[in-house]
Amino acid sequence: MPYLEVKQVSKRYAAHTALDAVSLSVREGEIFALLGPNGAGKSSLIRIINRITAPDSGEVLLAGKPIREEDLRNIGYLPEERGLYPKMKVGEHAVYLARLKGLAKHDAEERIRHWFQRLDIEPWWEKKVEELSKGMQQKVQFICTVIHEPKLLIFDEPFSGFDPVNAEILKQEILALKARGTTLILSTHNMQSVEELCDSIALIDRAHVVLSGDTEEVRRSHSKGTALISYDGMLPAEFVEQLSPIEYEPNARGGMLRLSLGANEDLRQLLAHLPSHINILRAEREFPSMHEIFLETVQARSDRHE
Repeated sequence: MPYLEVKQVSKRYAAHTALDAVSLSVREGEIFALLGPNGAGKSSLIRIINRITAPDSGEVLLAGKPIREEDLRNIGYLPEERGLYPKMKVGEHAVYLARLKGLAKHDAEERIRHWFQRLDIEPWWEKKVEELSKGMQQKVQFICTVIHEPKLLIFDEPFSGFDPVNAEILKQEILALKARGTTLILSTHNMQSVEELCDSIALIDRAHVVLSGDTEEVRRSHSKGTALISYDGMLPAEFVEQLSPIEYEPNARGGMLRLSLGANEDLRQLLAHLPSHINILRAEREFPSMHEIFLETVQARSDRHE
């Protein structure tokens, strides 16, 4: 049974349809990517899951039951638009938000100091929020989102404002949360992070789910049927001709081949016919990136609607 299930949810604003019978399911303990171009309906769906707005039709189930107001204590939500009070001191602000999540003051301070040490922002405890960079404010907001240890976390563009070092720190924290059994939904345009972190995806475009499934299965299903081989050694010209490569880039030490393979053609059998003096450095079927799949899927739908 899915931990979170969206069933035939629709939402309209005046003449605009934000969601049209959208269904998706998120397994317990997985990292789920909610993808789509701007205006596709992602934010509308997130607001409905958080009960900020209600659907016109359809329902959202949490652990098999219709989501209720009291379930929100088990949900942590980091919105794309940040909402820290600039004049408040950082530590005081974090404790205030933790208290709103139901934590006692002592427990809130203890947990927050632990997280501040973990993310290396403890020296900022007495500083005002407005003195922090965007990335530092992001760290504070992240802490305030996870501090009450919710079972479900929803992050909207969590890597916005982070340099590569801090983005990597956040990725490791997200994986640590998953390892503790937390279910996570990431709404992001960072397709590399989707490949690195997410177990499954749903792509929303023009108010509809147009692509969904396990991340690796989605990539495999969009394969163009090519394989890449890099090697040390010199391949005989007649052998290269026999392979009929799409690309062939020899150099003084070896080279690279890109081949077209049938769906059932075994790459290992092909490699077995390489001359014995050839040292294989890399050999793998190629699958498109999530970035390529995103662009291809959205562009194809855009072309159909023109």
